[in-house]
Amino acid sequence: MLTTFDQTTRRILHFPAVFPCQNVNPTTLLLSILSLSNSITKYQPKFFPTQRRNAREAIRQVTILSMFLNEIINQDVSSLPDSAILCFCELHYSFQKIEFLLKDCTRSGARVYILMKSHVVTNQFLTVIRAIATALDILPKSLFKVSRDVEEMVDMVKKQASTTSVVLAWDDEYVVVKRFALILNRFENRFQPDPIMTRQALCHIRISSWSECHNEVMFLNEEISLCLLENNESDLHLLHSLAGFMQYCRGVLFENSFVENMHYQIYHEKDELNLSCLNPEDFRCPISLELMMDPVTVSTGQTYDRVSIQKWLNSGNLICPKTGGKLATTELVPNSNLRKVIRQYCIGHGGVSVSRVQMHNRDISSTSLPGSVASAEAIKFLSEYLVRRLCNGSAKQKNSAAYEIRLLAKSSIFNRFCLIEAGVIPPLLTLLSSSDSIIQENAIAGLLKLSKHSNGKKAIIDHNGLISIVSVLKNGLTQGCKQAAAATIFYLSSVQTNRKLIGEIPEAIPALIEQVRAGTSCGKKNSLAALFLILLEPRNHKTALSLGIIPLLSTLISTSEKPEIVTDSLSVVAALAESFDGSDRILKDLSLALIVNTLKKSASKECCVTCVSILLALSNNWGDKVIAVLASEPKLMSLLYSLSVTAGSQAGKKARALFRIVNRFLVTSGSGSMVNWDSSRFEPVRSC
Repeated sequence: MLTTFDQTTRRILHFPAVFPCQNVNPTTLLLSILSLSNSITKYQPKFFPTQRRNAREAIRQVTILSMFLNEIINQDVSSLPDSAILCFCELHYSFQKIEFLLKDCTRSGARVYILMKSHVVTNQFLTVIRAIATALDILPKSLFKVSRDVEEMVDMVKKQASTTSVVLAWDDEYVVVKRFALILNRFENRFQPDPIMTRQALCHIRISSWSECHNEVMFLNEEISLCLLENNESDLHLLHSLAGFMQYCRGVLFENSFVENMHYQIYHEKDELNLSCLNPEDFRCPISLELMMDPVTVSTGQTYDRVSIQKWLNSGNLICPKTGGKLATTELVPNSNLRKVIRQYCIGHGGVSVSRVQMHNRDISSTSLPGSVASAEAIKFLSEYLVRRLCNGSAKQKNSAAYEIRLLAKSSIFNRFCLIEAGVIPPLLTLLSSSDSIIQENAIAGLLKLSKHSNGKKAIIDHNGLISIVSVLKNGLTQGCKQAAAATIFYLSSVQTNRKLIGEIPEAIPALIEQVRAGTSCGKKNSLAALFLILLEPRNHKTALSLGIIPLLSTLISTSEKPEIVTDSLSVVAALAESFDGSDRILKDLSLALIVNTLKKSASKECCVTCVSILLALSNNWGDKVIAVLASEPKLMSLLYSLSVTAGSQAGKKARALFRIVNRFLVTSGSGSMVNWDSSRFEPVRSC
């Protein structure tokens, strides 16, 4: 009867209250209302940063009505008239909305947002209290036996609810809202706000520490992501302005909360690693094939987006779209756990890339421009402040500034641009030589984020940062430092001219290979990715081959239990196979059968395509020596044909090329009949 929603899965200021059906059992209905009233009264001792007066009034009225409910709960209500049932249904609906409002007003991280939406929240309180007055006016109280005191209090609630004035307290929210608006206006006019006035405004809603400020930033960024996911731009300007302002406050007013910073560092990086293992394809609705915004489960156990399955049911379909089984009931059960996971995945990835999952998700490219003028100016002021801290601050202040840069650059291209323009890269490079492992890790992690920006790549190269980054890769104080250095080299290697520069540093390629050999799983993956790009420069092949990279890759391909490590290892082999020396070493140190067997057994299309690239390069470099082996492999031709049809254009082209080479060998050697390729029909046509 009572529908509950996890506070972390319901959008703030969205009230999915359910109006009970009128044929509901009266006793069940009253018990559900009483349960709701008990939940609401538990908010009595809680602190309300905003809406104190309105929240207290709503709680007071519900508390009085719960006394009335307790007196009638044990009475015979089986024959109540429809008017009484309707009244209680309205109370149930109103109590749900009150509970949602109270949750939103006390929600962690949403204090600034709720404050700035005070008029909306106030109107919601007014609407729900007036609805209670209407319900009480309809209720035939003469049907129930209650004490005179309770009856008088219910009449008092009805009278007060119908005449009460729900407003912002003049000396409370109204003044603070104006103060926050003034602060945002100063940013828009390119002036920094007065720190004393800013602290006073934040203090009113009890934001007085780095962690509380950070919670606000996380919530606001989450709401921005969700608004973009839903193509809802109504609140985006306000959300961006508040996010920029709170990031400014976090860095400037509360920059010394070092212990809190490291707590968040560990927490969020662990969360990101967990989320990276999820498959976003599982988040699509089987009907619409789009991201499920409100996943619900039907009686067969299948999950769909509420809007899609509701349209299906409204069309008269009573079978499960996915299984074809008959639905025992049309009830839709909210899948709160899945909704939470989808939400965390989108937020943790800065919004899921449209190109990766083909859904209406937030791509990080949408952050290349600021969401508002106030946000842009706040980030610029903050960037300049952090540069001063990096250059002139104490060791603790430098570390705090480096971590703040790490946070700012994580998911916003505009933030990266501002930080780079302000000049954070030279002092960050200096911090790489620190003997403090935490400072070094924050510095290299910040550089990693900034190296994703084209200006960041150029600034690192221009300030001779490659040698310092390679030094961290080789001698970093923690494995985290080393794997971040490997990832930074990967992004720098995406520029063709940088590959030669990296290859000319004697320690670079050996350090990457050592990470592949002995690093963490993340370190191996980062180093393999970096090596792949570096080895696209042919002159770097000799160094890698002389260090025994092929036997190492062979071991990883044959023994690793992580599919991504196998695929990345194959990609490095494919890069080496393009040169004659690389092909020679592959044939000597890595079994050709290993590549063929991997092609046959792998379930990953990406892995199969990479194997085809290797075999094609080996065939081009070594001719019949390799082709004869391939021609003797059963089922290879059918695999190549399948890939040529199902793989992408470039991959399909390689599969067709290898198919023709092997096919030609079979004909010329007299080992079999030729298969003519009909590219227009994609069907093999046999010829004698």
